[in-house]
Order: sequence, then structure tokens, then C-alpha cells
Amino acid sequence: MGTFIVLILLATAITLVIRSMLCDRRSGKSLQCGGDCKHCGGHCAHK
Repeated sequence: MGTFIVLILLATAITLVIRSMLCDRRSGKSLQCGGDCKHCGGHCAHK
């Protein structure tokens, strides 16, 4: 029973993280590029 509850909690957490990442991506945010090439050296060629 405890394993099932932990599985549900883990699945919920993963779902919320993925949902948050998708919402950020749709709004133009990204984990890889913050749009501040001054700090990353411009390796991503953000324009």
C-alpha cells in the first residue's frame, strides 16, 4: 500500500514538473537559453 502511495506522489510530481516546463517553453523561457548572451558567451547564437 505504501509503495502505491509513493508511486502516485512521484507521478504527480513528475507531471507537475513537465507541465511547468511546457508552460515555460510556450511563454518563451528555456532551461538552455536565458537570452542573456553576455553571461553565457553567446554559444547558442540567441538572436
